[in-house]
Amino acid sequence: MILDLTALADEHLAAARTAPHGRSAHLVMHDGVLRQTVIALTSGTSLDEHNAPPAASLQVLRGRVKLTAAGWSEELPAAALRMIPKERHGLTAVEDAVVLLTAVND
Repeated sequence: MILDLTALADEHLAAARTAPHGRSAHLVMHDGVLRQTVIALTSGTSLDEHNAPPAASLQVLRGRVKLTAAGWSEELPAAALRMIPKERHGLTAVEDAVVLLTAVND
């Protein structure tokens, strides 16, 4: 399966901009323990703190986000790729943003 990430980013950012909670997400790949999800967030919208999967990465496709965990935060610009911390964490859009979350769940 070949996906157009640019088109998915456009589609979900448009949906997030009209959604009551300012976000739109879609599971784009699921193969056994591997999941990849496109998540669009409007500026100021957050994903509340949640538990981390056993392994995960976050790739910023558009905009800028802030990844937070106990005692620290880090801003990630478009084109950044970062492993998700193993601890509880949250995500906030500093500006309208789209990310690709890749997670491995056991």
